[in-house]
Amino acid sequence: MRQQTAISKRVAPEFEDEAQAIALAQQGSADAFEYLYQLHKRRVYSLCLRMTGNTAEAEDLAQEAFLQLFRKIATFRGESAFSTWLHRLSVNVVLMHLRRKGLPEVSLEETLQPLQEDGPKRDIGEKDKTLVGSLDRVNLERAIESLPPGYRTIFVLHDMEGYEHNEIAGMMGCSIGNSKSQLHKARMKLRDLLRAPHPHRGTRE
Repeated sequence: MRQQTAISKRVAPEFEDEAQAIALAQQGSADAFEYLYQLHKRRVYSLCLRMTGNTAEAEDLAQEAFLQLFRKIATFRGESAFSTWLHRLSVNVVLMHLRRKGLPEVSLEETLQPLQEDGPKRDIGEKDKTLVGSLDRVNLERAIESLPPGYRTIFVLHDMEGYEHNEIAGMMGCSIGNSKSQLHKARMKLRDLLRAPHPHRGTRE
């Protein structure tokens, strides 16, 4: 980590801003690409870890995401923020990995079952402020890791990364109703886990 920090400090002064680094990286500059890697590696790794719940897989997938970036950076046209473009590229890398592993899907029967929830009826696709605003971020992150892969992916994409259900449905190859159903089930499981004090204590020391 110290070595990586030193690299970041060394290459950063060579570029006026991210835009200049992107332009040079598109021309094949290794230093410019290294600058972009150092700038975005933490967020990409964090995204991969949240979606997989596995540190080794997250490290491999983060590396794969930057390999894809190296191959595709010339196609970046600036129509969206570079961070947004890289974020979507990284999500696609993780989703491809999960598909190869055989990402568990919720059955059609479960999707069609009426969803019951205490309190006034509301759109289950809305953000859950109770979960997203949890003060105990450590317990929330650990609870998310314990979710089944299908639920975890939908929860991370919608409640943590801000994707809409129609976007998730397109990325996952499922219906909008299926996306909403899995999100609902994920939230219910998370609430159960978070009600129990320190459900994962002693498992990851």
